[in-house]
Amino acid sequence: MFQILAEAKKLEKMGKDVIHFEIGDPDFDTPPNVKSAVYKAIEDNHTHYTISQGLEEFREQAVKSTYLSRKFKPSIDQILVTPGANIQIYLTILALANPGDDIIITDPSFVSYSSIIALCNMNAIKVPLIEQNNFSLDPDDVEKAISKNTRLIILNSPNNPTGSIISEDIYRRIYEIAEKYNIFILSDEVYGRMIYDKKDFFSPSSIDQCNDRVIVAHSFSKSFAMTGWRIGGLTGPKNLIEKMTLILETITSCVSPFIQLAALEAMKGSQDYVKKMIETFKKRRDILVDGLNSIDGISCLLPPGSFYAFPNIAKTKMSSIEFSNFLLENALIATCPGIYFGEYGKNNVRFCFATDESKIIQALDRMKKIF
Repeated sequence: MFQILAEAKKLEKMGKDVIHFEIGDPDFDTPPNVKSAVYKAIEDNHTHYTISQGLEEFREQAVKSTYLSRKFKPSIDQILVTPGANIQIYLTILALANPGDDIIITDPSFVSYSSIIALCNMNAIKVPLIEQNNFSLDPDDVEKAISKNTRLIILNSPNNPTGSIISEDIYRRIYEIAEKYNIFILSDEVYGRMIYDKKDFFSPSSIDQCNDRVIVAHSFSKSFAMTGWRIGGLTGPKNLIEKMTLILETITSCVSPFIQLAALEAMKGSQDYVKKMIETFKKRRDILVDGLNSIDGISCLLPPGSFYAFPNIAKTKMSSIEFSNFLLENALIATCPGIYFGEYGKNNVRFCFATDESKIIQALDRMKKIF
């Protein structure tokens, strides 16, 4: 996605008016109270090393936030503060598995999963999310993918790139399978606040309260429009968090304390700004999906979560890469080919609707002129 963004930026430097759907970055500014908090933290000289696991006050507030959202209270020793969520995936894999081991992921899935698994010399074992089944996950497929070398199942709900949500029933069945084979579950809940149409969000962490085999990845990037701040919190079994803390200490020492104090304010302060963002995303989603479904050769399911739409473009007779290139070259619209997320995304293209409503309408008008 960043390579596509770079190509789009080149066109913009040439004076071209590119409309961006390629990268998952909210167009909202970081909430004012959060920015004020970081200014104050710097003025108060919170600019030195801190403990690698994270500020105690941050982790104490994370406990409270977990109770509000997931109905249980982890101990502060179960929480690790990290520079964003990507490194949480890396830390979890390093702490649980060895080179040659198997990690189960979905197809399609967030691109970093397979990249990190490959970097660690492990094997990504993929289970399909079928569009005809609304991109839902079949627990039987998960169990069939398990081998004697399987150490971890990575699940993402709401899902990037499909926007699909894993139901409580399916999560409980997968947890039973993980328990049967003594496997861990990494639940990527970065988009956990982005739920529309009164759909219920369920975290498998509520089953074992992150004491046994569930690890929760979470960041402030999407929910609080803080992508550039690089701040998140990982919750898991205490012994694993101890391991991950040592790895983080070795790699990056700690997360900047002034960043942690700003994130603390994000958790403690009013959530009205976040609620407004979610309401806006829902409106944008509806406009984009309705518009895509009105264009010949394109069909799009209504995503119940995240800020991504994943339309099917098979009837255009173009591959997902060809389609994305065609849009960028002929309509100055930057998107992300579905094949980047896995083989089962080869007939789809990802649109991120975290962009202004007027831009979405303009992009749809441009597309209607070339299809």
